[in-house]
Amino acid sequence: MILTVKSKSRTELIDITSDIQSAVRSSGIAEGLCMIYVPHTTAAVTINESADPSVKADILMILNEIVPWKAKYRHLEGNSPAHVKSTLVGASELIAIENGQLVLGTWQGIFFCEFDGPRTRKVHLKIMK
Repeated sequence: MILTVKSKSRTELIDITSDIQSAVRSSGIAEGLCMIYVPHTTAAVTINESADPSVKADILMILNEIVPWKAKYRHLEGNSPAHVKSTLVGASELIAIENGQLVLGTWQGIFFCEFDGPRTRKVHLKIMK
């Protein structure tokens, strides 16, 4: 299954938890795994706190401090920081499914991480027993 995600900003964390949970429910798989994969070199996926929106802002703030937009990058497209951030965060997550539900902590959510937007992106899901 493929989800489409539309970002609105250059860097953004988009909560996709409910979309993924809906896909798990639709699959009919009660016990198994959900693999989430982002096939983009300037985007990523992560699991983190979804209750407080300031956590997303803090993550982006620190990533932008660690990997600034202005530096002596050699990549000619001008999006080297997005490539570095994507590498640091990662392209995939693997989540257990129990009783037809994603196994996430009380405050956890799944976030698509946009580092070179705004764009329309794809998120691949593989839901398996």
